Amino acid sequence: MEVVTGWTHKSFPVEDASRVGEARRHAAQLAAGLAFSEVDAGRLALVVTELGTNLHRHARKGRLLVAARPHARDVEVVAIDEGPGIVNLHLSMQDGQSSGRTPGTGLGAIRRLADDFDIHSSVPDGTVSVARVRRSDALQGPAASVQIGAVCLPAPGEAVCGDAWTAGRLGARFSLMVADGLGHGPEAAKASLAATAAFARDPSVAPREQVQQTHRALQTTRGAAICALAIDGAASRLSYSGAGNVVGRVLSGVFDKSIVTQHGTAGLQIRRPEETAMELPSHALVIVHSDGIDTRWRADRILPVMKKDPALAAAILLRDHTRHRDDATVVVLRREDQ
Repeated sequence: MEVVTGWTHKSFPVEDASRVGEARRHAAQLAAGLAFSEVDAGRLALVVTELGTNLHRHARKGRLLVAARPHARDVEVVAIDEGPGIVNLHLSMQDGQSSGRTPGTGLGAIRRLADDFDIHSSVPDGTVSVARVRRSDALQGPAASVQIGAVCLPAPGEAVCGDAWTAGRLGARFSLMVADGLGHGPEAAKASLAATAAFARDPSVAPREQVQQTHRALQTTRGAAICALAIDGAASRLSYSGAGNVVGRVLSGVFDKSIVTQHGTAGLQIRRPEETAMELPSHALVIVHSDGIDTRWRADRILPVMKKDPALAAAILLRDHTRHRDDATVVVLRREDQ
């Protein structure tokens, strides 16, 4: 089974032009860690510069989120702003279009330079986009049955994130663990990483047993809220189990059902784990998040990006519903056979 270790972003609020340079230098460090060639590192630098410059010149409360994704050998850059939005997105993607005194090559250049690029904009709420640049020599295997989009950020003022997540893939089966260590900071990170490490030892274990095993593994830590789930793609079935306030929803145009786990804290005290199963509707997103995201989010904000890169849905939830005082993680899953 392939194990996908979850990535954590570093946030760069684009309050002035110097923050674009900071984001670019951080991206360069990540590229060096992935042994990017000079050409690939140059592409990444241009993508960060274009996205950051757009935020600085045209957006309110813009920020760049940057993370390495070692399993894909790429660096991901997520751009988020809170308005004013792009009135004609299709026109803005064409070279020569600009809302300022610039050549107007930004979005078109990003689309050409990045290996993956997707964007969504709403007036007046704002724009979210995701761009990924990968090593040119990275071998591309067959398309995964489930696409993952995620944002994971430490609490304000913290250098490490107290949340963590990990996924597993084997054929048509996909499994996921999201953990939220109690509190935030290094001790919370130790607990959440212990949870994902326990999961990674055998991601094929059923969610109920996964929770029980994780509970035992966390007894030397401060404990964590956890949610384990499995998608059986062949049967279009979702099963999940957990403890604490890591929650989620299964969402489609005609379906909206919550993923709610039992009370307790893995590593400290939980009841006998229960497992819930449901049929997975066609064209549905499976969304799981820590309590750094308000649970009362509006589905209508997500519906316009149902068929887009799932990182956009994660970015919208982070932008519109973060609590701004805790670690925040959103993982969005979308089946590719839809």
